[in-house]
Amino acid sequence: MKAGRYYGPGDIRVDDVSDPIPKLEQVKIRVVNGICGSDLHAYLTNVPLYASSEPHAITGETVPVTLGHEFSGTIVDVGPGVDATKWTPGTNVVVEPLFGCSKGDCLSCSSGTRNICPLGGSIGINGWGGGLSEYIAVDLRYVHALPKGVSLEVGACIEPLSVAYYAVKRSGFTAGQTVLVIGAGPIGLFLLKVLRSIDPTGTIIVSEPAAIRREFALEHGATQVINPKAEPVPAAIKRIIAPGVHLAFDTAGIQVSLDACLGSLRQRGTCVNIALWETKATLDVNLILGKELNFTGTLGYDRVHPEVIALVAAGKITGIEKLITRRIALQDVVEDGFKRLLSEKEKHGQSFHMYV
Repeated sequence: MKAGRYYGPGDIRVDDVSDPIPKLEQVKIRVVNGICGSDLHAYLTNVPLYASSEPHAITGETVPVTLGHEFSGTIVDVGPGVDATKWTPGTNVVVEPLFGCSKGDCLSCSSGTRNICPLGGSIGINGWGGGLSEYIAVDLRYVHALPKGVSLEVGACIEPLSVAYYAVKRSGFTAGQTVLVIGAGPIGLFLLKVLRSIDPTGTIIVSEPAAIRREFALEHGATQVINPKAEPVPAAIKRIIAPGVHLAFDTAGIQVSLDACLGSLRQRGTCVNIALWETKATLDVNLILGKELNFTGTLGYDRVHPEVIALVAAGKITGIEKLITRRIALQDVVEDGFKRLLSEKEKHGQSFHMYV
């Protein structure tokens, strides 16, 4: 089969590799995959957490590894120990790719929070195959059935939607609180979807330098948008909401976006960093101290896939398919996927390509 494999920054190749054979308690899946923003960062530069020349602590794999951690698919075969009456070929599923070491003495894994296991990783980033392939064999514990009526394309969006859902859940957001979202890329737009599922009419302001993305944010639930190139974000927030916002989510992961979040908060407000940073950040600790601000980060998600799938199936979160920019073939994933997204970043409101 063909697979899009990561060799390092600027080097992704579509290779011919062996078809996976499902092992004990695994299912083989024919894949539909979305291209992730963090994959784009990894294509440009060395990103922490991505595969390298050093063997991963759990998978033991080094580059090249098959990319793709935002994917759904259809079961085509099952391995030994799988209940074939429940997980029958033809069943549509979504994969929750984060994994931990599963050791009994690991505080994270023993408490169920495998997303923050010090040795953890992700399918499609650190090995065990990935969504940028025709097929993948996955341990059943990472597989969730897709309800009828939820398409495979929407299913491939469950992973990034879970990132947004988990961040909102961790923030403690409740209806009536004012919110700032920095960045209207895929995660920023998914944040809008989740926030609107909780509060359909509240104030949600989005800061985004690209005009088409600002328009898209308005279309998908933003109350108002800010152009940070035209006006400093904290000044704009104070003009709109004098005390500042209750919550700020940073999806950009650069110093100016972090400063904008903290500077836009009201007293005892909360900043949630979702972005994976390429460099170290500097925190204005005196600002945090003086306003008694809360600052936290979220890494992926923690056991929320079933909740997110249920919300989508129930129609609580809608319009996800509108976030898909285009559908491309696997053999075109480098030129028509990664390179196009990077070269036309300002032109794409969604910036979310789908391999099918």
